[in-house]
Amino acid sequence: MNRKCFRSGSDSPYGRLDKVVHLWFTMKMKSIHGVNFLCYWNRRDYHAFVLFVAILGLLPGERCSFSVMGQSPEVAIATNKSPLTTFVIQPQRIVWTSDEGVTYAEHLLQPKNGQAVLVEPTQPVQLQPGSGLVIDFGKEIAGSIEIFTPMTPSKEPRTVRVRFGESVTETMAELNERGSQNDHAIRDQIVTLPWLGKTTIGPSGFRFVRIDAVDQKLEVQISQVRALLTLRDIPYIGSFQCSDERLNTIWNTGAYTVHLNMQDYLWDGIKRDRLVWLGDMHPEVSVINAVFGYNEVVPRSLDLIRDVTPVNQWMNGISSYSMWWVIIHEDWYLYQGNLEYLRAQQPYLAALLKRISHFVAADGMETLDGMRFLDWPTFENEAAVHEGLQAMMAMSMQSGARLMEVLGDRATAAMCESTVKDLRQHVPPASGRKSPAALLALAGLRDPREVAAAIKQGGPSDLSTFYGFYVLNALAKSGDIDTALDFISQYWGGMIDFGATTFWEDFDLQWTTQASRIDELLPAGKKDLHGDFGAHCYLGFRHSFCHGWAGGPTAWLTQNVLGVRPLAPGCCKVEIAPNLGHLSFAEGTFPTPHGAIHVRHDKQTDGSIKTVFRAPPNIEVLVSNSSN
Repeated sequence: MNRKCFRSGSDSPYGRLDKVVHLWFTMKMKSIHGVNFLCYWNRRDYHAFVLFVAILGLLPGERCSFSVMGQSPEVAIATNKSPLTTFVIQPQRIVWTSDEGVTYAEHLLQPKNGQAVLVEPTQPVQLQPGSGLVIDFGKEIAGSIEIFTPMTPSKEPRTVRVRFGESVTETMAELNERGSQNDHAIRDQIVTLPWLGKTTIGPSGFRFVRIDAVDQKLEVQISQVRALLTLRDIPYIGSFQCSDERLNTIWNTGAYTVHLNMQDYLWDGIKRDRLVWLGDMHPEVSVINAVFGYNEVVPRSLDLIRDVTPVNQWMNGISSYSMWWVIIHEDWYLYQGNLEYLRAQQPYLAALLKRISHFVAADGMETLDGMRFLDWPTFENEAAVHEGLQAMMAMSMQSGARLMEVLGDRATAAMCESTVKDLRQHVPPASGRKSPAALLALAGLRDPREVAAAIKQGGPSDLSTFYGFYVLNALAKSGDIDTALDFISQYWGGMIDFGATTFWEDFDLQWTTQASRIDELLPAGKKDLHGDFGAHCYLGFRHSFCHGWAGGPTAWLTQNVLGVRPLAPGCCKVEIAPNLGHLSFAEGTFPTPHGAIHVRHDKQTDGSIKTVFRAPPNIEVLVSNSSN
């Protein structure tokens, strides 16, 4: 909407004013459209303005600026359209009700109209004092719930306790019990419900909700409960389908996990922490490149952390996270090809690379300060962390050298190359942990085949949902696709086997021994897969069950099985190199700035692979390891 001025008098769209009554209004309204008002107007213009703002509230929230003026100071209003869209999700099942005191709970599962009405078509749910129920919305959700109340003889407000849960048992937990908390988003609260109205509770990340009547004297009646899923309404341009249905489910689950975390910014988790962590972003951005293609949430999040982090400090306080910022920028440029955006990073990027280069000793050993972190399972193992940080420095400086060549800064590129040469003098002794060993293989500091042999020992153990992505990449670099497929099926598939609809902050297959599913009440003699496990900052119910860094297999399957990778910035040149392993076929689509590439691979009786593809005409495609 263009800027426009309305003045009192004959040029006002509401006609000449017979009488001007000067009214001064100073209003700051931050809860509606993020609008700030500073107003001075006459009465008729005020009424017209109120009407106009009411109309504005009904419009899609496109960016607007306009003025209303009486005698002098003007009203300036600016609104920004939210990138998020809300979808209504109806309850799928009633998981649990109190032994007594709950009637008509099944009526919540019937189709509803989303509006409080004078006459209810079905009997409302009745909760007697102290009773409650647990609702399952069928899938992990980022958003809120709405509770509708009917017309009752008494208008006295009722109170309920609402508990969100990513598992059934989380909804049953008391605050501070086994990690249950209200950090980052309120998951356990007392809510007052109006007579004949609607109440919104949230937001949080959840699949299950428990509602209890807390007033000891008053019955609670509820006519409707529904969830509001809030996320970016964007198409899944990328796709993946193969002969193993379990892998297909894992690909889709990883895509959905990252999609939920694409909020105003790219979050780590929708329950916790709801923050931008740069290390978490690398697997997430890899998934976005494979599934959604360009999305502004990536540069917006990269720039947010850059702008709040002086270059003499580490992003998120973690040295490796500043290095992931460099690596993500190379990936983003290769996939999306936005040279103008890359140039905007040059001053900070060059300064950051110079800073990183200072943390190399004379013998080539990294000496990084700040929080020394790779992933949580290796956090307390100093040898493993050093092993991984040595590789991270080499990887980030390699990316830095290539980026600075693109930007025409040969001096900084040479400095990066020299630092990589120094780092190669020191190859840390093996710590015996899989994650840092994988990084060394990816950095070119260890033989990928030797690393793969070590990774295979013990099967899919000593993995994390974060750095498991790099373990898979190291296996692919060694050519061992079948082991990687097996790890994906057992490890990420293991979460799905126990009821997951999104992937978790961490996971260990050993946790599943004698454990119950997350979508059921805890049976006697079983372990609680949510409340009884976890470590570090994710003990018990604090554990996030929708964490974006866990989506790596989605990107990996696209990159390595479907085999589509960009060779030139903006996907102007793309390689298709399928690796089917034990699979008989794989097909899918791959997003590029020029349009989607469609690919299908079929294994022939002689073991060769037949590839058929369709690509936009301005993309050069190189096909290898198959008969075109």
